[in-house]
Amino acid sequence: MSSLRKPISETQSRPMTLMVALGLAESGTEVSASWISGAFVHIARLWPLLLLAKICVVALLGIPFYRSGDGLHAMALAAMLLIDGALIIAPHRHTFQQRMPHIQNWLMLPMVFLSGLTFSLWLGREPLAASGILVAAAVPELSVALLAVSIFGDRRLLGISYFLGALLVWVVERAGITQIGLLISCVAVMLIAALRQAKADRDKAIERHRQDLRAQRSDRLLLEHERTGRGWFWETDRQGCLTYISDTLVQTLDTARNGLIGRPITEIIRHGDRQHGDGERTLGFHLSARTGFSDISVQAAMAREERWWSISGQPVFNEYGQFHGFRGSGTDLTEMRRSQAEVTRLAQFDSLTGLANRIQMLRSLEQAVTARQGKPGECALLMLDLDRFKSVNDTLGHPAGDALLRQVSHRLQRVVGDKGLVGRQGGDEFKILLPGRHDQARLALLAQSIISAVSLPYTIEGVAVVIGVSIGISFCPQDGVTADAMIRNADLALYAAKGDGRGVHRFYSPDMHADAEDRRRLEEDLRHALADDGLHLVYQAIVSSRTEQITGYEALLRWIHPVRGYISPEVFIPIAEDTGLIGQIGEWVLRTACRDATQWADDVRVAVNVSPTQFANPGFPATVMNALAAAQLAAERLELEITESVFLNDDDGTDAMFARLKGLGVRLALDDFGTGYSSLGYLKKAPFDKIKIDQSFVRGAASKDSRNSAIIKAIVSLAEALGMDTTAEGAETQDELALIRNLGCSHVQGFIYGHPMPAADVLERQQAHGVTAIADGFQSSRPARRTMLRTVAVHHDGHVYTGRVRNISATGALIEGLWNVPLGTLFAIELAEGQSVNATARWSKEDRVGVEFVGSIDLAALRSPPRALAS
Repeated sequence: MSSLRKPISETQSRPMTLMVALGLAESGTEVSASWISGAFVHIARLWPLLLLAKICVVALLGIPFYRSGDGLHAMALAAMLLIDGALIIAPHRHTFQQRMPHIQNWLMLPMVFLSGLTFSLWLGREPLAASGILVAAAVPELSVALLAVSIFGDRRLLGISYFLGALLVWVVERAGITQIGLLISCVAVMLIAALRQAKADRDKAIERHRQDLRAQRSDRLLLEHERTGRGWFWETDRQGCLTYISDTLVQTLDTARNGLIGRPITEIIRHGDRQHGDGERTLGFHLSARTGFSDISVQAAMAREERWWSISGQPVFNEYGQFHGFRGSGTDLTEMRRSQAEVTRLAQFDSLTGLANRIQMLRSLEQAVTARQGKPGECALLMLDLDRFKSVNDTLGHPAGDALLRQVSHRLQRVVGDKGLVGRQGGDEFKILLPGRHDQARLALLAQSIISAVSLPYTIEGVAVVIGVSIGISFCPQDGVTADAMIRNADLALYAAKGDGRGVHRFYSPDMHADAEDRRRLEEDLRHALADDGLHLVYQAIVSSRTEQITGYEALLRWIHPVRGYISPEVFIPIAEDTGLIGQIGEWVLRTACRDATQWADDVRVAVNVSPTQFANPGFPATVMNALAAAQLAAERLELEITESVFLNDDDGTDAMFARLKGLGVRLALDDFGTGYSSLGYLKKAPFDKIKIDQSFVRGAASKDSRNSAIIKAIVSLAEALGMDTTAEGAETQDELALIRNLGCSHVQGFIYGHPMPAADVLERQQAHGVTAIADGFQSSRPARRTMLRTVAVHHDGHVYTGRVRNISATGALIEGLWNVPLGTLFAIELAEGQSVNATARWSKEDRVGVEFVGSIDLAALRSPPRALAS
């Protein structure tokens, strides 16, 4: 105990030594001390080496203590403690990692010193003193172990191993075991502890590596999520200023990344827009209330284009509950909103033309007819249907048809402008809604402007195309006060416009209901007639103007209705074209005509009319070939009459069809020349054998004031230059026949050589007269007549009689329903509402009477019958 107290008392009696040590610390020894402490930290990471090093340190400290006393070592120990203490409390040592090596020295050096002192006393055979020192060493040893537990976890095994080593010193000394055994026991315990700690460190290292991999994988996933543009992340401080924002979001904004950091997040969001997705709560409310939010829709304020985001975020608090800011994510809603807008647009607008679709037009019409302040709404509805559009679709294909519809829609919008709403009903049908009251005369001018604009040529895929349009018009409230009534009546007016030759407009009138029902029934009867052989052919002679020999017959289709009697082809042929029956009817006509022609003279041809629909059918040449083969008729005896309308779609398909037909050996005739829409350019390439001059140029051509003769002469000259024959249709009088011969027409066709006759009468005539034709007709021509079936009111001597006009001209009419009328009887005939004419009976037979008008009338003005009769 005296030897122990002596060094301590000597150490305490040397204050100068402490001052010197303190002075060394103040004069720059801190650098060496830091180096020592840093080295200690590196050594501490290798626990097995540290164990061996500590054994050596204990031995080196213990042996000098035993030999030379503790004075010098005490001074060194005090100096190191002072240096480490100064470094621990130094102001520039801010972090725990920087102070940790000095804390280790402060706690470990006294333990090492006392362990060495214990070892020296043990070697000096002072067990009681060694036991006392052992107790003193156990206290810092245990402190270091507890500190290691709190800082390094399982590394407390090192301190526990030294504590056990010191305890074994005391136990072994009392048990009398030798020093070598003691050393071996301490080393074994320390090695076991070191190996266990090494295994624990390895397991922890593996776990840390796994955690690092998971963290890296999470970082990569978040980075990839940002790069795909599907989402982005943001973070703010407690003032709401941005501290982080994803690069993918910055790229969509019209500013740099550095310009965003530090700015309030509310500055990148447009104000004044109603937020969606979180009721009435806006983003600003959640930021100020420091509450979480999810999927709030906002509009970007700094974006280069209109962009919408969905933002979510949560407030961030530390362990003490202090608010640090917001952290959240966002997604781009721009494409989704554009898709929703597109869906909305498609629900209201036609995807092909961009016009208002059927639904929007119906909604607008319902709003227009809605009564306001007790008064019905006022508007006008125009229903449009394109003429010959189906032919374009069939010949050029649906893409070309779509392109044509787009061009039509542009023209309609250009003509209508802001006066109304243009919409597409579907297919080739359009609607125009004009709100407010409109004058009928001005609306007629608008309708005519639309017809003129739509009828101009189009260029589709380099091909010139010409179509037309028919228009039906109804008014609100005159023609209906509901949307359904307006549509139905406008559709009836459109139906009437198509029935009157197309390319015209018609206003709705009440009698159109009866006409529509009549047309519907006529369509059903036509189907039955086609199925039950209710149709038949008649043949009209075509005569050479030079030899007056019959060179052929034209096959004409006739229908005798079982109830209505004779029905004109001008009535049922348009119905057949609209309903698609024209193909079946045309094939039946072709087969029947070829079969009948085989019974005629070998040099007599048969002419068959071909509709544009038949001509556009790629299988038409095969139909012609089958008809010729079935009848055993020579191809050169068949003449196909084709109208100019086939050239409305002048393309490669038209040329190919002509080439295929000519390849069969049949003759081709251009029918109704001069009445179509095409130019003369097609005559350069179309392989026609004949040009047929329309009867509209022939009738009245012999009149002195008519210029038709000049037109006929020009056509004949053109045909002769192209090596083609000519046929003048509709010749009825001797004057017209003489004119046709003088103008050089090669053939004549008309009533002057007889009316059309059935096939049996043709055979009978050939047997009686051969192929010689005899002209029989009036010397001069009469005014042009128009066939009609109209009920009129006939006033005579205070009485009103009901009659039916069968045909009419500018100077007279044929009326049925008046029996045995004396010649010279004077009448007042009400032909139409507000239009009456005085007439004289010139002939009468049973219920038919021919009347002559006192003055000429305008046939174009006859639009509707008297209202009293129509009702």
